[in-house]
Amino acid sequence: MISVVIASKDRERYLRDTLASLDAQAGAAQFEVIVVDNGSQDGTRALVESRAGGDPPVWYVGESQPNRARARNRGAAAARGDYLLFCDDDVRLPVGWVAAHAAAQRGGECVVNGPILNVGSPEARPVPRPMNYSRAFLCSCNASVSKRVFLDAGGFDENFNLYGWEDTELGLRLRELGVGWKFAWDAYLWHVKLPKENTLAAESAKAVEKARMARLFVAKHPSLRARLATGAYEPNVLRGRYLLPDWLLAFYAGLATSPRVPDWLSALARRQALDGIYTRELARTIDAAER
Repeated sequence: MISVVIASKDRERYLRDTLASLDAQAGAAQFEVIVVDNGSQDGTRALVESRAGGDPPVWYVGESQPNRARARNRGAAAARGDYLLFCDDDVRLPVGWVAAHAAAQRGGECVVNGPILNVGSPEARPVPRPMNYSRAFLCSCNASVSKRVFLDAGGFDENFNLYGWEDTELGLRLRELGVGWKFAWDAYLWHVKLPKENTLAAESAKAVEKARMARLFVAKHPSLRARLATGAYEPNVLRGRYLLPDWLLAFYAGLATSPRVPDWLSALARRQALDGIYTRELARTIDAAER
């Protein structure tokens, strides 16, 4: 059996549609859904508990401490399945998503990732393209792994208590244990990122948190590969210290949010702004740790 694990906080409006797309799964092996309520103040608990007797069964697990790693570990501990299948609470799933992961897991224990297609509306349904390929060893928005292997690796490190890197770090430990990896093109999903919520301000806050967690990642795995992956290598840290002044980031932010610039330029400026915010915070975090 497969256990689909979803961590959620104050996202009832998204979670409702995610659960509906799990109801519509076809050709799948037996599976259950575990929703870990990570301190919600909305109707998440009532929504999940109202579906406890459904098919597939949906189980509620409460975890009041906001921490994605901790929440997913709680979900894994409650899982009855042989395999854990992780996704976010703001995804829409093709009818064959669970079946695709189950098929990819046959023949040996490995980590299976599928394409993640970011879309700007719940109705968008693009198909995977080569640009959706990823070499990430484990991305918790769309990945499956056997529960035994997950527990052998120790699960997610709960010290990653802000946004970012906790799934990459677990993937590194799984790889060190000799666990195999597959990318299953037919195990794709749509990740809904509404423009009105996916603002530059919201993404900037995530960039700051991710930079702080990068320092923890590198402290735990001080390899060149980890430093390159996180940007914590000397030339980039120097760039964060001296080459990203406030005026430059403000310039990028202005272009990114201006209605008068073409879309391609706005998107480029947004990427530059977020990269600058991340890199500068990374340099500050490293400097603070070394004092």
